[in-house]
Amino acid sequence: MSQINDEQIDHGAYDYIVVGAGSAGCVLANRLTQNPKINVLLIDAGAKDDYLWIHIPVGYLYCINNPKTDWMFKTAAQSSLNGKSLIYPRGKVLGGSSSINGMIYMRGQSADYDGWEAQGNPGWGWKDILPLYKGMENHHAGESEFHGAGGEWRVEPARLSWEILDAFRDAAIESGIPSTTDFNRGDNEGASYFEVNQRSGFRWNASKAYLRPIKHRTNLTVLTGARTTKLEFEGRRCTGVRFIKDGEQHIARAHREVVMAAGAIGTPQLLQASGVGPTALLGSLGVPLVHALEGVGQNLQDHLQLRMIYRVQGARTLNTLANSWWGKAMIGLEYMLTRRGPMSMAPSQLGVFAKSGPEQTRANVEYHVQPLSLERFGEPLHTFPAFTASICNVRPTSRGHVNITSPDTAQHPEILANYLSTPEDRHVAADSIRLTRRIVGQSALARFKPQEIKPGVTEDTEEALAKAAGEIGTTIFHPVGTCKMGHDAMAVVDSSLRVHGVEGLRVADASIMPTITSGNTNSPTMVIAEKAAKMIVAQAA
Repeated sequence: MSQINDEQIDHGAYDYIVVGAGSAGCVLANRLTQNPKINVLLIDAGAKDDYLWIHIPVGYLYCINNPKTDWMFKTAAQSSLNGKSLIYPRGKVLGGSSSINGMIYMRGQSADYDGWEAQGNPGWGWKDILPLYKGMENHHAGESEFHGAGGEWRVEPARLSWEILDAFRDAAIESGIPSTTDFNRGDNEGASYFEVNQRSGFRWNASKAYLRPIKHRTNLTVLTGARTTKLEFEGRRCTGVRFIKDGEQHIARAHREVVMAAGAIGTPQLLQASGVGPTALLGSLGVPLVHALEGVGQNLQDHLQLRMIYRVQGARTLNTLANSWWGKAMIGLEYMLTRRGPMSMAPSQLGVFAKSGPEQTRANVEYHVQPLSLERFGEPLHTFPAFTASICNVRPTSRGHVNITSPDTAQHPEILANYLSTPEDRHVAADSIRLTRRIVGQSALARFKPQEIKPGVTEDTEEALAKAAGEIGTTIFHPVGTCKMGHDAMAVVDSSLRVHGVEGLRVADASIMPTITSGNTNSPTMVIAEKAAKMIVAQAA
């Protein structure tokens, strides 16, 4: 590690400093600099997004849990997961987690946003958010009631299908789940292939969509490899940031605002390290208190996936296709020639949204169905044909936290998601396993003779199934909520995303969600940034 000089380098003053060049930060930088009179510094601790495997869709296998592209976080041991600690992927390059995620385009449900508004956050209802989604979209089907065509965020259909996934879709429909052609109209119940954020067989990340087209703008400065160490305050006004780049300490000042876009892990970590957060936590670590805000880092929500694996017969799966050098070569050749085939595929192609039980009023579980299986992430594919039906409770009631363990932002915080810590979540988990077994038992899948490998528990009690869920459960890395929007005692930002109790500081990323959206969270994070940018510009006028 290089020696850090004691002397600080003055990096100048800007109208706005955006901390984090991930999914939200790229959007903010683009929108704020549309006005040439507004000067923006976009700062990120990660690197440029120039690693080859970022851009090839199947490359997520080589990006997650890779220190070149992933911050390599881990959760604390989760007692509800039978003592397991989980890897917790977060993107370490421009585009953030949009550079390493599963590329699934998902908005959630209209009721998610209406719920935010009902909690005292005006302007966040579905009627307000849908136009923003349409404005940011470049949808393959063109302009329609629910989609837009002129935006930066490219949405395309999946580029391949699998007979085994078609059969699972048909089995889901056979079990009473409706078919759908579009998960993004406000009610996502149904079974279909996912739409993805790709362009012509390549990953389409936030950096490509929002940063690269504006690299010529002279009012935007982008810094990579610059780790923010502290927010600067004068009294309770945030005036800038300190950061380390190339072993040297820098300071940059913000005339108007600092906007936090470091994500549901990075944003609360930096707020706490800068003296904004829970009094007891900061006091225990000797962090001087700027403003007591008990909710910073609390309210962590995430989607836990239960990875049920089924061995099959007579089915084409990636396990068998990629089980030889010849097979790998043919897969590579197909991609080179056509940008299709397994190398173009998102990690999950088929989606199903369903009600886990009759008491549910709207879809509360999501399937990611994959024509492959492996023991755990990072290990080789199984050698036998199989598929994985991963099922998530999309509205968990369990809540966790992100708490710093040191004032040094180079040290990872404690991440405790508390999965399956409520009776409601354990009940949904048990019902999820039962639902999967009902689907797999339908006639549409019978010809493949599916055999359950995981969890493989035969006892059908709530206790046995909840324990099995803990055994096969792992994160799908959708952390949100750690700086939630609202006005209660644990709220961190108001409905304009300004941090309560201080001035010149906003949060505009997944951490502001009061409750998690009912599906994949990347595009909802970007729409939060779209709305934040509009509010910032309007309030600055």
